[in-house]
Amino acid sequence: MRIREARAGELPLLQDVERAAGRCFRDVGMPEIADDEPLPLGELARYQRAGLAWVAVDGADVPVAYLIADRVDGNLHVEQVSVHPDSARRGIGRSLLDHLARRAAADGVPALTLTTFADVPWNAPYYARCGFRPVDGAALGPGQREVVAREAEHGLDRWPRVFMRRDV
Repeated sequence: MRIREARAGELPLLQDVERAAGRCFRDVGMPEIADDEPLPLGELARYQRAGLAWVAVDGADVPVAYLIADRVDGNLHVEQVSVHPDSARRGIGRSLLDHLARRAAADGVPALTLTTFADVPWNAPYYARCGFRPVDGAALGPGQREVVAREAEHGLDRWPRVFMRRDV
């Protein structure tokens, strides 16, 4: 599996990957998350133009997974990582996270951060296996608190959430 920067023409495919990956939330009683629309093309394009969007591609160079990140409080914050279910359970998500960690280290960025659902097996427990640790809410920086507030406005706080950090 090769990882490279996302290309502008692939952004609709990233939306398709996210829709497909989100379907599994229906199985854990979170149909609202399963039905949530992916980021609009304009938002994905912003990440792509900023060099903060990567894809894992198959042998035909077609994206099967992607990761987008933001710079938040001096760290790289994982905004979204999605793997198409047909390519799941092959270490692709972890490879994308490791790719971002290498990029962070090369750029002198101290950590990766993310927010995720605390009780969904392929969320917080998975990220813990990938080296992320929970961060106490009192220790969050101003940008990190803004991320949490924005997610709450979107209704994500309806389920237990956790902010996590992985030092690089």
